[in-house]
Amino acid sequence: MNIIENKLSISSKLGAKLADYYALTKPGITLTVLISMIMGFILGSQSSIDLVLLLHAIIGTYMIAAGTAAHNQFLERGLDGLMNRTKSRPLPTQRISATEGRFFSLSLIFAGLAYLVFLTHPIAGLVSLTTTLIYLKAYTPLKRISAFNIVIGAVPGALPPVGGWAAATGTISDPGMWILFGIVFLWQIPHVMAIAWVCKDDYSGAGFKMLPKHDEAGIKTAWYGLLCILFLFGVNYALFSLGYASELFAYTSALAGIMFLFYGLKFLQNRSHQRARALMFASIAYLPIIWLFLGLDILMSNI
Repeated sequence: MNIIENKLSISSKLGAKLADYYALTKPGITLTVLISMIMGFILGSQSSIDLVLLLHAIIGTYMIAAGTAAHNQFLERGLDGLMNRTKSRPLPTQRISATEGRFFSLSLIFAGLAYLVFLTHPIAGLVSLTTTLIYLKAYTPLKRISAFNIVIGAVPGALPPVGGWAAATGTISDPGMWILFGIVFLWQIPHVMAIAWVCKDDYSGAGFKMLPKHDEAGIKTAWYGLLCILFLFGVNYALFSLGYASELFAYTSALAGIMFLFYGLKFLQNRSHQRARALMFASIAYLPIIWLFLGLDILMSNI
């Protein structure tokens, strides 16, 4: 009986350890990166999608994105321990040691980079490396210096569709990939600002500067987010006007934009915690809706 109990105990500990390593990869953010990359790959491929190449792009992108997320947690482990929303993460609680976290994250980053370079295209690897370097070397330290980190952080967040397009075509010169970049870039600013307003006390307590200076009432925050939402209408329309999408996407993306704009206006009207949460959830819904509409548009155009 003791042998069985020992085996169960070992199995349980191993499962918990694996779950902690998985948590280091920030699965939700990593999934968002993968979906954005896939959309870039599909749109860049036009009607001829190389499924084997796509699979390689998914594997390589997953490794480098997961490693980047894990290394971010390694770098911010002390600050994460000061915030309610992050203090139970594996590194602040020392369920995973700093040495283990660093080795795990760097291994994934270098393995993912090599995978993309040799099994997709070197340019795709270069885009992913650029994404990682900006995220870790610019955005991460800037979070404690200036709220401008939100703009800098939106750059690596918007590069996955460029990487997907590059994996499919071997180029980064096509206007279509930069339109996709613009969609994700503009989406992130109201998304992150809404989160920052909801968690402003938590962020402030840890020394993160996630909101504009001298904006206690949140008026600047609301206006910056609202302007980005408005610009999204034009960027989405550009996909249609340049021939990358049909009228189906033009109309459906406009409807999604109206929904996003509604919550942006409500937050501008009243910068309450409740309105910020509503805008945050609207932003969380917006990007998957846009990708769904674009995917349906591509599917319908190829039937």
